[in-house]
Amino acid sequence: MKVSARRRKGYAHSLTAGRHTLIVDEPEDEGGADTGPAPSQLLALSLASCTAITIEMYAGRKGWDVGNLEVEVDYGPIPREGPARFEVTVKLAKELPDDQAESLLTVASKCPVHRLLKGEVEIEDRVERLESYAR
Repeated sequence: MKVSARRRKGYAHSLTAGRHTLIVDEPEDEGGADTGPAPSQLLALSLASCTAITIEMYAGRKGWDVGNLEVEVDYGPIPREGPARFEVTVKLAKELPDDQAESLLTVASKCPVHRLLKGEVEIEDRVERLESYAR
């Protein structure tokens, strides 16, 4: 799978994943124009959305109606050294039985993004030249 980031203006970039395009930028106080979420926000959004979808899939297989579902991710600035910290809060309908809520919380931590962030990751960087230097 490939995704790409292509420069627009300033720090703003168009992100392409398959047929989908998003804009990422930095906030104004960081020199951007705030035309989209910052990269660290996209990472937190990936964790929140993957957690929510994982819960929905698991509940669906069990035949459970989870009702209203929200997943919030709170995080601070990504540190230069040491681990990043994300706090995931799963909000479930109060009518949901406690045993189901506990099972859903357990499965939430098994979403692919959660596992990726907690595991070892290898990143290989390389340079390829573009045809032109046009802006």
